[in-house]
Amino acid sequence: MIFAVKSYYPPQTMTVRQNRDASRADAPGNAVTGEAAARALPDPELDQLKALQSRDREVRAHEAAHQAAAGNLSTGGASFSYQRGPDGRLYAIGGEVHIDTSAVSGDPKATLRKAETVIRATLAPARPSSQDRQVAARAVQMAAEARTELALKNSRQVAERFVLVEDFERFRTPRIDVTA
Repeated sequence: MIFAVKSYYPPQTMTVRQNRDASRADAPGNAVTGEAAARALPDPELDQLKALQSRDREVRAHEAAHQAAAGNLSTGGASFSYQRGPDGRLYAIGGEVHIDTSAVSGDPKATLRKAETVIRATLAPARPSSQDRQVAARAVQMAAEARTELALKNSRQVAERFVLVEDFERFRTPRIDVTA
């Protein structure tokens, strides 16, 4: 099972596909860019621009933390949702990283290691989102099930050894028949 670890999306968003077309407006000559654009903005738009820039940094750092901690469990790079700022540029306002959260069939030790990695990956950002916490909770459950499976497997092995030792002792000890 693959879950997307997402961060919050404010109301005004654009999907990545929409933004590929919209990003052409960011090309030189199509929009006013850079510090000149920021200086030309009225105060309310300048405040909005600063908020978008801050959100962009936060979202990118958040998703990078997931990506780095997920390692090979990440099924691709981070994807982002964008909002066009008053300066004409696109700013990331939400994102997601897809992480493989499926159990490893027939291998509870590998499942446990995988669940622990998923937990670390989902809780890696400084401020995990509610979606991050939900995926982590599912991974905690998967780890608990793997630990239970390991405990049952170990107890069966101990029981089998005990039965073998008990049988060995019973047949090794000479029996003396005192009733004859």
